[in-house]
Amino acid sequence: MSSTAGSGLVSLVYTSTASQPFRETALEQLLRLCRRLNEARGITGMLLHRDGRFIQVLEGHPETVAGLVDIIRSDSRHHDLRVLLQEPIAERRFPDWTMGYRVLRPGESRPPGYRDSFADLDAGSDIDTTVRALTELTLWFRVRARGGAARRRERTSVARAEAEEA
Repeated sequence: MSSTAGSGLVSLVYTSTASQPFRETALEQLLRLCRRLNEARGITGMLLHRDGRFIQVLEGHPETVAGLVDIIRSDSRHHDLRVLLQEPIAERRFPDWTMGYRVLRPGESRPPGYRDSFADLDAGSDIDTTVRALTELTLWFRVRARGGAARRRERTSVARAEAEEA
């Protein structure tokens, strides 16, 4: 789902609060459904969840993204939806999947000077902070996604080798 300049695409970032706690299995079920629907709509993006808060990036044609935001806003599973950033984009930041997903775990030890980009995005204080935080989270997510894919390939290779030995 890549695109070129002048394609009329937008990127929209919003935050929302879960109406009740989501178990990881419920998030995974929701994600499967959203991936299927988003692929049919030509939507790509990233979804982050931590401590009952969501941050989502949606990419696609403006009317499609706006319609999806209306659907999400009326979904009773969450509330307090705030659009933090909407901008035209020349190409997708997430062209290779319909929805990237990563649960951010609370309680991880953080080094001195650590800046919480999730919190910066959630605060939505100013456009510069929002753009910087989105850029950082996008980079973080892509690196983690590639690392996870590499680990899955390695496990698959090991499993094949073990099966061949048996």
